[in-house]
Amino acid sequence: MTKPLALITGNINKVKEVKRILASDDSSIDLINVKLDVPEIQGTYEEVVMAKAAAAAVAYDGPVIVDDTSLCFTSWKGLPGPYIKDFITRLGPSGLAHVLDGFEDRSATAVASFAYCAGPGEEVKLFIGKCDGSITKEAHGSGFGWDPVFLPKGKKQTYAEMPGGEKDAISHRGKAVRLLCEFLKTL
Repeated sequence: MTKPLALITGNINKVKEVKRILASDDSSIDLINVKLDVPEIQGTYEEVVMAKAAAAAVAYDGPVIVDDTSLCFTSWKGLPGPYIKDFITRLGPSGLAHVLDGFEDRSATAVASFAYCAGPGEEVKLFIGKCDGSITKEAHGSGFGWDPVFLPKGKKQTYAEMPGGEKDAISHRGKAVRLLCEFLKTL
């Protein structure tokens, strides 16, 4: 018996967002959420998510989707990148907004890296979505993670202030999930 496709994450907000994006794409892709602890290597966002997918496919023993989110500050030459989770966990949105105080350039790129692996030992497929923007000086709204401080380029509201569908249409995660969805439809 083949196991169902599993989205491997302990972040219920990501699960809700991914399912909302899939539903808005009229996708018939059905997935379950499974929380697994898999090692996260240090490296580029591509290396991190690909290693995580391969390890998750072994741990789950079936088809998996994993993601990793990066927030890359231009003034910091792309950091914190895939290590943003530690920053947001320790500082919160308000603290994160202030790490760029003193820098003239507050621009940033949000990156969602999704990876699919059909099972143990199978090739990992990578899907990247990006959204350029900037880091606000104060937190706005009550979204999850760093949504209250990320202002997409050309917009007047942070991710946290936007309705879900509006955010999904332009977000890094929305772009990556739509690419993943197109691939999954070919299976």
